[in-house]
Amino acid sequence: MAKIVGRERELDLLSQYVDSGMPEFIAIFGRRRVGKTFLIKEFFKLQFTFYFTGADNVDKQQLLINFNTALSKYGKRDYPVAKSWFEAFNQLIKMLERSKKRGRKVVFIDEMPWLDTPRSKFIQALEYFWNTWASSNPDILLIVCGSSTSWIINKLIRNRGGLHNRVTRQIPIEPFTLYECEEYLKHRKISFSRKQIVECYMIMGGVPYYWEQLEKPLSLSQNIDNLFFKKKGVLREEFKKIFNSLFKHPDRYLNIIEALGKKRKGLTREEIIAASGITDGGTLSKMLEELEQCGFIRSYYAYEKLTKNTLYQLIDFYTLFYLNFLKGVRQSDENYWTNQIDNAKHRAWSGYAFEQVCMQHSAQIRKKLGISGVTTYSASWRSKSSEPAVQIDLLIDRNDDIINLCEMKYAANEFVIDIKQDEALRKKKSTFISESKTRKGVHITMITTYGVKRNEYWNTIQSEVTMNDLFEK
Repeated sequence: MAKIVGRERELDLLSQYVDSGMPEFIAIFGRRRVGKTFLIKEFFKLQFTFYFTGADNVDKQQLLINFNTALSKYGKRDYPVAKSWFEAFNQLIKMLERSKKRGRKVVFIDEMPWLDTPRSKFIQALEYFWNTWASSNPDILLIVCGSSTSWIINKLIRNRGGLHNRVTRQIPIEPFTLYECEEYLKHRKISFSRKQIVECYMIMGGVPYYWEQLEKPLSLSQNIDNLFFKKKGVLREEFKKIFNSLFKHPDRYLNIIEALGKKRKGLTREEIIAASGITDGGTLSKMLEELEQCGFIRSYYAYEKLTKNTLYQLIDFYTLFYLNFLKGVRQSDENYWTNQIDNAKHRAWSGYAFEQVCMQHSAQIRKKLGISGVTTYSASWRSKSSEPAVQIDLLIDRNDDIINLCEMKYAANEFVIDIKQDEALRKKKSTFISESKTRKGVHITMITTYGVKRNEYWNTIQSEVTMNDLFEK
């Protein structure tokens, strides 16, 4: 069996639930390719009482045939192919009752959203299985899993029918942090510098499957060329697969994604409507919620506007990279990434992508600032009066009467604050204080790759966070 890297919290939770002494209905969800199935298979060493996985674009009849195959394998006897999911779950009950296994009987149903085909009554049959039998059997550990986070949340966790409040545990599987990515590379004996790990994260995010594709003998740029820019690159066509596997009508979701991809700071709901051509209403609300649940976008508020004017921002690293460098580009250079490392387009993308890395490691930033235990909230801010408009992409408003204005800079060496940068930082601070009328202390915090060079302007800032700080556990 392969070693599980990271996932310490998830492993601890699974151990607790196995030993709870109660029937458990565990819903596991997370982005496609994030390692949900791998985690469960490795934790239980494939010792399932019953294991079955759904299949995409397969009708109910074929799914029942597949279910029958799994039932016959684990039940060690032949079962007739069920004609409905109610019949299939009845057969599963009989198989589990015959099982001679002592202790926990682990039932793992993977890719469950794919089983819920139109008019299949799968959800009703699952309700029947849990409510009439499994929920009263303390040996039963039912684990369900799926990449369609929105389906898991809306059909199971928020179910208002027979499964209301029936899910006993939820385990969201998040992408790896920088710390976990570094540990994974060490496990595979791949030697990248921390700056290279950060850049790889800016391209792939913390999706384990993507990192699994890296080849040990190659440099980072060679790996990126192989995976994205070669004609048969493993990740070249991943974009289409992601959305086709998650959504029944992916084109509408892609319209939103592509609109957000053109406006890095985010769009309001009204701006999304104008850019995507999707009409306002409940359908748009549902789509935005699903995209956020699946980890592609985030909703956030500008400072002092916590009850209105929600902004939506694209945050999935792979998608950002694809839209910037692959979509609609007739790229014949299979060594494109190696050859264009220091051009203007790369610099613009890397600056924004580094900001997103920082956003997704806010816990590490707070730890470095010594405020892990302080109640905070993060927001963005844009001046209404300055010309050009002062923009602060990340401010941390703290309960200890301090506000950190964070300036994030991705640089190849120590970042140098020159007279022009000094003036810009001072203007940001004074404009924010003037317009927000805050009575809190305002600190300028620089978040950079290698720190800020000590010179005559260094004292403009009150605190700094480096790339190394983002690698904290």
